[in-house]
Parts: sequence; C-alpha cells; structure tokens
Amino acid sequence: MNTVNALQLATAQPSPHKPAAANTPVSHRLPTHFALKQQLPLSETLHHQVEAHRLAIRAILEGRDPRLLVVVGPCSLHDPKSALEYARNLSHLARELDGEMLLVMRAYVEKPRTTVGWKGLAYDPYLDGTEDMAGGLTLCRDLMREMLSLGLPLATELLQPMMAGYLDDLLSWVAIGARTTESQIHREMASGLGIPLGFKNGTDGGVGVACDAMRSAAHRHRHFGVDAQGHPAMIDTTGNPDTHLVLRGGHKGPNFDRQSVAQVHHNLAKAGIAPRIMVDCSHANSGKDPLRQPAVFAEVLQQRLEGDRSLVAVMLESHLFEGNQPVSDRMRYGVSVTDGCLGWDATERLLRDAARQLRMQ
Repeated sequence: MNTVNALQLATAQPSPHKPAAANTPVSHRLPTHFALKQQLPLSETLHHQVEAHRLAIRAILEGRDPRLLVVVGPCSLHDPKSALEYARNLSHLARELDGEMLLVMRAYVEKPRTTVGWKGLAYDPYLDGTEDMAGGLTLCRDLMREMLSLGLPLATELLQPMMAGYLDDLLSWVAIGARTTESQIHREMASGLGIPLGFKNGTDGGVGVACDAMRSAAHRHRHFGVDAQGHPAMIDTTGNPDTHLVLRGGHKGPNFDRQSVAQVHHNLAKAGIAPRIMVDCSHANSGKDPLRQPAVFAEVLQQRLEGDRSLVAVMLESHLFEGNQPVSDRMRYGVSVTDGCLGWDATERLLRDAARQLRMQ
C-alpha cells in the first residue's frame, strides 16, 4: 500500500459529531489490534529482520557487540513523503557505518503535550484537528512497514499503552518518556514487551524513578488490559530484562557530563542495575537548542573512547532540514513540526566523523 494514500483505506471513517450531554464523552470504535495487523500484515522476511535487529540491540546493551547504538530521526513523523526520504538517506548511511554503529530510525507517531497541541500522526494524520485516529493508525502502520522494507530498525515512544498492540511487531527499540517513566501502567506494559526499551530519567533530572521503573519492568505482572481482539483482559507478563537508562537532562540542566555520569554509575550500582546508558543529546541536555546536539554527542563519544563502556547509545533529533515550524497550511517540506532538529547534512557529517573516531580506537 502506498502510504501517501493509506488514509483512504482506513478501517473506519470519522463519525459526525453528535450532541451529547455536558461532560459525557462520545466514543468512536477503532479497529482492533488483530484486525489492523491482518489488514497490514508483516511479511515473514520483515518479521525475521525485526527479530535480528532486536537481537543486535540486546547484544549492544549487554556488551557483546562493540558498536554504538544510535537512535536518530525526526522528533515526530508528520509527512509520509519526507519521512520516507529521510529513511532512504539513513538506510544508505546505516549500511556504510554498520561496522561501528547500529543506526535505528526514530518513528515517533505520538507526542506528549504539556497542555494541548498536535498529538502526533496516530492522533491527527491530516494535521487539521479532525483527529481521524482510525486513519492515523492505518497510515502509521503502513508507513512503518515501508521504512522496514528499506532495512532499517525502527524506534518509537509508547505514550498511550493501547498503541503498543498496533505497532509492537514493527519495533526494535522503545522509549518510555520522562513524564511516564513513573507510571505503573507503563511499567506493566514494558514488562510484557519483548523489545529492548529505554526509560528516561525524570523531568527533575534524577534517575531514581527510572531505576525503579527498570526493576519493576523486569518482573512479572498481572494487570488490566485489552487483548488482540479488543476485549478487556487480564494480561500476564513475564518481565523484560532488556531495559536501560536514558539520560535526557532535567530542570537543573544537562546530565551527560563526566561528573553526572559518574553519579549515575553510583546510583545504578546501589540499585543493583547493570550500567547501560543512552544519552539523549536533545531536550535538557542541549538546552532545547537542536544545534547543540553535536557538542553533546562529541562529549559522550569522548567519554566512551576514554573507556566508559556503559555509554552504549545516543539519541539525536534530526530531519531533512534543521529547525522546526508550527503546524499550518504553508509548512516547509522536511522541517519538524514539534521539537527543533538537526538537518540531514549536519547529521551525516556528525555520524561519519564519529564512526571514523570509533574505527581508530
């Protein structure tokens, strides 16, 4: 299916709004996880590819693969055409740098909002407030299948736990954000995902909440949920051993410097958690300035080159062109509509130079 036309094949059309009593929600049925996966199945070849990428990421986390894990791509996907162009670029670079890095593309289709705003491609695929979620789910799944066909592993942040069942078979890495790391519901969900997963430190910059989350996710849980057929169900999970910490800074500033990382080592050891760390080069670590991401990356890389093997991964927000823009009817092609990003040219230079340094160590 062509992703640009995928919205036309959504399993349900937006229902007209009907008058309702004050404070009474109106429901519109969505396809079940099973129905959408049947409509847009993953081929056996791509299934094996996803499994191979998950195994590679696990090996990096456990120190059995010396490569650097790099999760890189747009802050959020909003335009299938530009997303696929970026994916093609990244796919070529991933093959070139495969000896030193495993490049994983950010395919973020949900965005947390402090108050209100565009919530992501899954929620509002037309970017016009119509919020056709059935169409959004169809578009997101089809777009991710096309990205997978380019040979790329995919990453996303799971904000709404119900979303996991629609996309879990497509993903090789998952993030739980700073605002949801403390959530019991997200820890239970993480426990049942057979996918390597990073918990971000809290918005205050502390790692205690993330440590608790990793310990919780490693255990078996029984919790309320929804099965593949859309029925309320008791979900029995087995625990996820493939979690790690993501440092993204906090209200007091960045936490990727040597002193902060040394303190993180202490905190992880105290909690009995293996020190495997990803540094998010954006957010508070860059002071929310996307053009400072290369400096953060360079500092983390230097610490790794000097022997800190706990620094197994980095994350970058990058699009075809730098900066960001508001959602409007006159948007520039290939520019983020959420957080500001590095442009592709700067990203390519940064990753090639890092690979060269890793090759020489």
